[in-house]
Amino acid sequence: MKVVLLNYTKDPDQICAAAAQSCYSEKGASELFRTTTDEKAKKMIKKVVGMGHLSVTEHAYFTFSVEGVSRSLTHQLVRHRIASYSQQSQRYVSMDKAMYVIPPAIASDPEARMLYTKSMDEVWKVYRKLAKKVEKEDARYVLPNACHTNITVTMNARELWHFFSLRCCRRAQWEIRMMAWKMLVEAKKAAPILFENAGPGCYRGPCPEGEYACGEPYEKGEVPTDDELIVESSRADD
Repeated sequence: MKVVLLNYTKDPDQICAAAAQSCYSEKGASELFRTTTDEKAKKMIKKVVGMGHLSVTEHAYFTFSVEGVSRSLTHQLVRHRIASYSQQSQRYVSMDKAMYVIPPAIASDPEARMLYTKSMDEVWKVYRKLAKKVEKEDARYVLPNACHTNITVTMNARELWHFFSLRCCRRAQWEIRMMAWKMLVEAKKAAPILFENAGPGCYRGPCPEGEYACGEPYEKGEVPTDDELIVESSRADD
């Protein structure tokens, strides 16, 4: 999996803070923006977000390239509707090279891995044969959810906050959880004030999952490594 922050609104913390200030000032955001320091931005964003005025965080956009993930992941991702997506087309791009995701729980079990890879090899043999007889758009019907894909994702800061709250949670499906954490790390680099407290719901208080809580809340600011996420994934699949 590869996650790259391609682009984002210039000075996102200051833009959102200036927009927030303009709601309470006679001055326009153009003037307020020029005098918005990091300290002022942090104070203003903390104030308005704490009051529930989240619309001001919609002025900052972030575009990510997510590569080498499964179609299973992207089926979940596009359920976040306040976003823009551009995904690799199996209609125009040949999938004759067998590239697919192997879940950690399967990869760690020799017998399961053997069954899995054998099945995938057979699927791609069928795909290659079909692609010689019919259009790729029809041959693709045999391809599995595990098939590699690339997708470009653009979300504003408000939707990213919502996305991170749900998908960084230990109870989220392992692959999209790993992607969410990688996106969060990049978002924090670009906008440390906007995303200071972004992450799973347990960062900010009691777990919103209620009776389905995992019982292992993250410490505020804790960021798991890829290895830790894989261990969690294997345990969750058990």
